[in-house]
Amino acid sequence: MSNTILLGGSGFLGPVILSKDPKIISIGRSPIESFLKNKHLDLPSLDNLEKLDSLDFDKVIFLVGSSNHHEINQKITMGIDYNVYPLQKILKYLSNRKLKKFICFTSMLLYDQSKLQNPVDEKQIINPYTNDYIFSKFLSEEIVKYYEKKVPSIIIRLSNIYGYTKLIRPDLVPTLIQNVLNEDEVTIWNDKPKRDFIFTEDAADAILKLLNTDYTGVINLGTGEMNSIKTITNEVKKLSGKNISSLDKPVSGPMELCVDTTLLKKLINWSPTYSLKEGLKKTYDIMKSYHKK
Repeated sequence: MSNTILLGGSGFLGPVILSKDPKIISIGRSPIESFLKNKHLDLPSLDNLEKLDSLDFDKVIFLVGSSNHHEINQKITMGIDYNVYPLQKILKYLSNRKLKKFICFTSMLLYDQSKLQNPVDEKQIINPYTNDYIFSKFLSEEIVKYYEKKVPSIIIRLSNIYGYTKLIRPDLVPTLIQNVLNEDEVTIWNDKPKRDFIFTEDAADAILKLLNTDYTGVINLGTGEMNSIKTITNEVKKLSGKNISSLDKPVSGPMELCVDTTLLKKLINWSPTYSLKEGLKKTYDIMKSYHKK
C-alpha cells in the first residue's frame, strides 16, 4: 500500500501530482479523472476523517482550499471557511498519528510588497494584513506552526502556477487560454507586471521530492525567473492566432516578483523541465483538445 495520501485530487494541481505517482492514494469528495490509475477513497467531508483510520500512510499532500482571491476578498468568511477550517481539521486528526511529512500550500503574496527585494527568499518580511485572502493564508501558516511538534510539515509558498485544466479558475494562463478558445477578441487588465511562472508538471516534480526530505518549515516554490504578462500574451497570441489587448488598468500586487530558489535547490536535485514557451504550448494544446470534446 502507498504511504502517501493526497487530499484535493480533483482540483488544479492534484491530478498532475497523482499522475506522477500512481501509488499515491487520492482522498476526497469528488472522483478523480478517469485516466488516473490511483486508488480513490471517497470522503464526503473533513468531519468524517475517521474513514482514514484503517489506511496505512505516513505522508500527506493537502491541496484542499481556494486560491480565488478575487472572490475571497469580496466574501467576509470565505477565506476562513475554505483555507483555515479545513487545515485545522486535518491537522487535528493527524496530530494523533505518526507522520513523516505533511505538505500544504500558501502564497508568495504573503511577502510585504513595500519591502520586497527580488529574488524573494524565505527570510523576507511578510505582511499578512493586505486583504482577506492573504490573511487566510497567514492564518493557515499559523495553524501549521501550532501543530508542528506533532505533525512535521512543509509550507510551500507558491509563485504563479499555471497549466492545463478543465476547471474555471481565477489564474491568468488558464483563463486566458479558455478565453482565446471561445472568443475572437480577448482583453486583459494589464500586461506590464512581471511574475515567476511555474508549470504544474515542474511544480509536481518538486513537491514529490520535497516530500522525501527531512526539511520542515516554509519554502518558496518557483522557477527563479521573471516573465512579464506581455510575454505570456504574446506566446498565446502565436499559439491561438487571436488578438489579446491590454486595457492598462491599475492592478494590485507588486509589479515585479521572483523567488529565490537557493533553499529549494539545496534540498532537492530539481530544476524546471519546461521553459515558459514549452509549458504554455503544452497547456494550450491540451486545453484545446478539451475544447473540441
